Amino acid sequence: MASKSSPLRPLQRYITTHDPDTQEAIFLRSDEKNTTTGTGVQESLPGQEVNGFPFYLGYATHEFPINLAGDKDLTAYRQDLVTPPGLVISTGSVCRIVDFPPATTSAMHRSVSIDYGVVIEGEIELILDSGDTRRMQRGDISVQRGTNHAWRNVTPGGGWARMLYVLLPAVQLEGKGELIEGIDIRPSH
Repeated sequence: MASKSSPLRPLQRYITTHDPDTQEAIFLRSDEKNTTTGTGVQESLPGQEVNGFPFYLGYATHEFPINLAGDKDLTAYRQDLVTPPGLVISTGSVCRIVDFPPATTSAMHRSVSIDYGVVIEGEIELILDSGDTRRMQRGDISVQRGTNHAWRNVTPGGGWARMLYVLLPAVQLEGKGELIEGIDIRPSH
């Protein structure tokens, strides 16, 4: 995976679905086949390196409200695991986990979205382009409303940090008579 392999616990993702015969709730597994979903999705969450940080795509959708009929969302997610989307999907949602190596800072960036960020491990400093900062500890939540920001791992003792993000598209804001665009992010599809 990454040249900066994370020593944090490997991630698991458990997806529920319906048994096609009984309609009871079941867990989708990679070794299961059924008439609706075909091969399932592995429970272990694969990662990829993005700008030196291990990224994990927990789940993604491409429409809202989400159409679960015919496992349309699962089919799209399987494709996202092969060809990952940009930071935000302009018509859906993204659940992403990012591991931060010790003492690293992300690039300053902005997306046209509302992003919920939760510290899972370690401590993270949220840095705004105004210079304002907040130190976040395990369980703390940030709500990014299309603002320019960066993340710095400030975990005591030089440890790794882990964040979980849920990103939802937003209507583009206007500032100083111009539309506010995303900055330093790969375009979404």
